[in-house]
Amino acid sequence: MKKLALRLTAIFSTFLFSAVAFAQDAGASNEHDEAGWKAIAAGLAIGLAAFGGSLGQGNAAKAALEGIARNPNAADKLNTPLILSLALIESLVIYALLIAGGFIGPLG
Repeated sequence: MKKLALRLTAIFSTFLFSAVAFAQDAGASNEHDEAGWKAIAAGLAIGLAAFGGSLGQGNAAKAALEGIARNPNAADKLNTPLILSLALIESLVIYALLIAGGFIGPLG
């Protein structure tokens, strides 16, 4: 019980003091806030795209390996579609990277 109370106190005190530390006047907001939010949104978008792409590639490789394990003679017929599908999945992630990079624009 003491550990739980100590952890809760640490968490809530962190939230309490960080709110005070990052407080600013309403007039102090500037155009860099918008760039920051764009960077966060682009980072989230590319993270989701990479996550989805990795799941798709994992499922494609799993299905191909199961097919080869069940019928080893079909390995030659499965390799080409597997490589093609992996390349297409990877290209979608690269497109997401390009779109996210264009959304942010030059940061310098």
